[in-house]
Amino acid sequence: MKKIGVILLTLAILLSGCGKAATTDHSAHSENKEQGHAGHESSGSAADKEGIQAVFKLSPDPVQAKQETEMTIQILDKNGKSVDDFDLNHEKKMHLILVSQDLAYYKHLHPTYQGKGLFTIRAALPVGSNYKLFADFKPSGQAQIVKSYVIKAGGEAAPATALQPDSKLTATVNGMEISLAVDHLMAGMDLDLTYTFKDAATKAPITNLQPYLGAVGHVVILDEKADQYLHVHPVDEKSAGPEAKFKTSFPKSSIYKIWGEFQRDGQVITVPFVVKVP
Repeated sequence: MKKIGVILLTLAILLSGCGKAATTDHSAHSENKEQGHAGHESSGSAADKEGIQAVFKLSPDPVQAKQETEMTIQILDKNGKSVDDFDLNHEKKMHLILVSQDLAYYKHLHPTYQGKGLFTIRAALPVGSNYKLFADFKPSGQAQIVKSYVIKAGGEAAPATALQPDSKLTATVNGMEISLAVDHLMAGMDLDLTYTFKDAATKAPITNLQPYLGAVGHVVILDEKADQYLHVHPVDEKSAGPEAKFKTSFPKSSIYKIWGEFQRDGQVITVPFVVKVP
């Protein structure tokens, strides 16, 4: 009986220890989620797994629509010291994506690097709304990092528009007919995004696309809540048309907006499409 009692006591202790471990893991997960949203505050910072921080500041703050705002992004290491060296990522040290809450407004910006981890840029927001910034950069010797930040801009708001999937993934821009084909449109699967370019009048294939930021094009994808961010580069960067192919994977079922960026005759062309991913 004593032996049985000892065994039962030992099992109770082990089970108790397992319960504490599960609670600790869950708490750590919650803390990481909160850190990912810390940049939503006016001058907040968000730290990744490597301890890199991006501190966003705005001037003036609060922001007013249609007035120029200076945006600064300070990149720091886990000890709060500036990260000084960055690798060029498609000809730039930082790509800054700016979108409105309803994804109707989109800008791909390139802040100026001032040294000692400090990037700056000036921009005017078109209407009163919430906007989201995505700072995309690569500290030298490290993986690519994306940090996000929410801006609340005062001023007259535009009518709210719900994001609706496009019934046809074809658009005419600057005399070009641009179509997007997506194979295996399903969350969690690797798939191809293939853009095809034709002359809008003659339907002749277009083969004189110019390199934009070192490639035939770039694709940025956001889900309808602007929580999932994808920056996709082409399979064949040296292609000049009539096709530009990209490979990606949609992380979850949702509605997504896809912006394709290309260049022809010295003009950058942005083509948005909306798809529903089951």
